[in-house]
Amino acid sequence: MGFWDAFKRWKLAQQGLSSGKKRRVYAADERFSAVLAQSLWVRWLLMLAFVMTLVSLVLWQPHDSNGKWSAEVWQQVVSAVSLGVTALIMLRLNHREALRRNGVVLLLLGGLLVHLGVLCLISYWVDANQWRSELKLLLIPFALAPMVHSVLLGRRAGTFSAIFVSIAGTLLVPSSEMVIYLILSLSVCMAVVMLAGRVRKRAQLLRAGIYSGGISLVFALIYGRFLNSDGLLAQEQLAFDGVMCLLAFGVGFFTALVIGGLLPLLEGMFSITTNISWLELCDLNHPLLKKMQLDAPGTFHHSLVMAALAEAAAESIGANAVLCRACAYFHDIGKLKKPEYFIENQADGAENPHHALTPTMSALIIIAHVKDGVDLAMKYKLNPRIIDAILEHHGDSLVAYFYQKCQQLKALEEGKVDQGLENAEDLPQVDEENFRYPGPRPRSRETGILSLADAIESASRTLKKPNPARIRSLVDDIVRARLADGQLDECPLSMRELTKIRESFASTLRSMMHSRISYTKSEEGVERKASSSRSTMGRYEYYDRSTMM
Repeated sequence: MGFWDAFKRWKLAQQGLSSGKKRRVYAADERFSAVLAQSLWVRWLLMLAFVMTLVSLVLWQPHDSNGKWSAEVWQQVVSAVSLGVTALIMLRLNHREALRRNGVVLLLLGGLLVHLGVLCLISYWVDANQWRSELKLLLIPFALAPMVHSVLLGRRAGTFSAIFVSIAGTLLVPSSEMVIYLILSLSVCMAVVMLAGRVRKRAQLLRAGIYSGGISLVFALIYGRFLNSDGLLAQEQLAFDGVMCLLAFGVGFFTALVIGGLLPLLEGMFSITTNISWLELCDLNHPLLKKMQLDAPGTFHHSLVMAALAEAAAESIGANAVLCRACAYFHDIGKLKKPEYFIENQADGAENPHHALTPTMSALIIIAHVKDGVDLAMKYKLNPRIIDAILEHHGDSLVAYFYQKCQQLKALEEGKVDQGLENAEDLPQVDEENFRYPGPRPRSRETGILSLADAIESASRTLKKPNPARIRSLVDDIVRARLADGQLDECPLSMRELTKIRESFASTLRSMMHSRISYTKSEEGVERKASSSRSTMGRYEYYDRSTMM
């Protein structure tokens, strides 16, 4: 079938009817197969493996059972099974979004097991070398799983991870250390969740790691000095405290360093994008954005203003503001194919190319920028969420200007038919579907915000003598029109959130479109002379200093 399609494209290209190229096709969720991503059987297998591995870690700990399963061993096995099942029930009740993708389930449960596995290895190594228990507390990377889950999945997942590894870890340490381990683990993990939940720079990860090391050090010093004192001399105790200090901050820093280095790998494996990566995508030196600055400066400026509108609106309702900014920068990259056909890129006095086209053809060119944008996004390997934003920011809305123009031309033709100048069979058929974008409609809060911000920014350019009342009226009219057209029907935005978004749009536009004082010619002349004299004085001062040297 693929060969036959290629042959047909070649034939059309030979006849001059095709370029011979095939448009890239975007298929969502390409990185994981459907079975791995959503299969219920795979999910149950992951959960079963999680519980069994947790039991294995508990059984791996040394027990005085003489080869038999004592009551203590059975008690710990039952505790491990109960804890694992309880954790899965908590996930089912409080983290349903995480359970929709098996990749996220694997990341969450696998991260917990890796954390507990590292705890077992460190505990075994310290006990085998007969080191002091304070060193064990300092060598354990308490921030490992909570930091990974907070950065990749959010604070709720990080909090769940912190509570689970703290409770489950008590089954993996000696009974004499259970209480201090639980207190220390909960304190460090919760601090890390608070610090790493909204990380935007990798340096913030290092800060969280250092803080976790500081908390571990405080607890270890208290435990060693007051709860586990073994009569060391003052000089020996001071040297030991120095070693503890180095270990505490070193382990915290190293943990954050490793996680920061692994983040790109984890993001790629599990199709997750952190705020750090979104900020990297916001770099205006990206090749597509540089090309837009040169070839479509009007579209580039529109994208910058729209990004400011969308980011402020997202922050007002708690949506992902950095994602909105990145998507706003790239949402109109499809206009790079034919920038001169879009009004914002047409210079004053230049001929509008749409004047030589029919409204239907003009609408096709305007609508095509969505597919062209998807094609460019796939070519430059942009994030799938950006591709979704390109597809959804217009929804299936109507290209109203050219649709109305086509209706007007049809009315003129009907008048000629009434006068007997033309035949009724020659009347053009105006189908509204030909003037609508292909969709889909916005399906997330962020793309819903982008859709509204795009329409409002474009319409705000038409305001003459803008004032707060006109700006607010414009925002309200566009939001109501989008609601009436059903463009937000598939978007999980509530009416309360839409009210906050409208207020944010109006506030941001007022700050952007504020009035300035008009200077008279005499004032401009005085200011020009003053600036000229200042620059002249600066040059004389420079030459005087050079001669003095």
